[in-house]
Amino acid sequence: MITRRAFALSGAAAATVLAAPALAQGPTKVKLGVPNAATDVGYFVAHARGYFKDEGLDVEMIPFDSAARMIAPMASGDLQVAAGGPSAGFYNGFTRGLDMRMVADKSRNIVNRSSIRLMVRTALVQSGRVKTIADLKGLKYANGAPGSSASTLFYLLFKKAGIRMDEVHETSMSFPQQVAALESGAIDFAMPPDPAGTLAVKRGAAVALMPSWELMPSQQVAVTLYGGKFIKEQNEQGRRFLRAFLRGVRDHNDSLDDTGNFSGAKGDAIIDILVKYGPFRDPQIYKSFVLAYCDPDGKLDMQALQADIDVFGELKMLERPVELAKVVDTSFLDWALQQLGPYKKAA
Repeated sequence: MITRRAFALSGAAAATVLAAPALAQGPTKVKLGVPNAATDVGYFVAHARGYFKDEGLDVEMIPFDSAARMIAPMASGDLQVAAGGPSAGFYNGFTRGLDMRMVADKSRNIVNRSSIRLMVRTALVQSGRVKTIADLKGLKYANGAPGSSASTLFYLLFKKAGIRMDEVHETSMSFPQQVAALESGAIDFAMPPDPAGTLAVKRGAAVALMPSWELMPSQQVAVTLYGGKFIKEQNEQGRRFLRAFLRGVRDHNDSLDDTGNFSGAKGDAIIDILVKYGPFRDPQIYKSFVLAYCDPDGKLDMQALQADIDVFGELKMLERPVELAKVVDTSFLDWALQQLGPYKKAA
């Protein structure tokens, strides 16, 4: 049952070939912090189909309104796993001694599979005030938070348009608030991820001017993170968690057609899971937009992560240089892939 604070997970049995041996002391409790977004689909499916339970894990998913709020419980060991965006704040925490590692993909935007588009207030487009991105000069925009992955996109957007950062006006607000602000005229443009962007278009509040992949062909929007204590003290559980997660992500990918839309009975089954555990109760919402890409092999786009770090550095958001290789631990994913093999889409 989902609550605003947390919801405990249990699951049905799955294929016995991957089942974990019964543990005398019972399943291991693992607390997972999630933004409760549609792209948490891999975790949702792993729970709903019993994949975590197969691995001897009792996973509790705890919703957070931002990845930044997951850092303190991760550092203390109260949260073992987290799903969040690799922000400037995260990298600053790491260089200050925060003991966390990126271990696998959660979602990323790629060409023709982007959940983020540049949304411009409809009145500005209809009046001719904004015809191209160069016309954004002097206008007000909303970012989810300074130093987020959207900060990179805005930086690249303004660079492409020939606009200096001091020639636009930034404010911070949540994605639902951005839709309302576009409607009221409080802001002029934004990049809220779907379904917020699609909702803004449907309400007539905004016009989509360009997809994010025109600015960045691949962006690692969110990752799976392990706390240092979990890595050191529960290494085996960390391996099993990723194996279950990958099975969930692969089921999701099997449910999509070539354009990334849910298709057929498999698609309907995944939508049912999203309706049960995700942020929306209306199945039609999940059919109205294309989810960001969830890699079925869980691999991180290291080049995209480095591109974010480079931009954060240019924006003077980093306190110290970041060595990406030290922030990433692929050993858990390597083990899971050895067990499952490379992904092959099911017929």
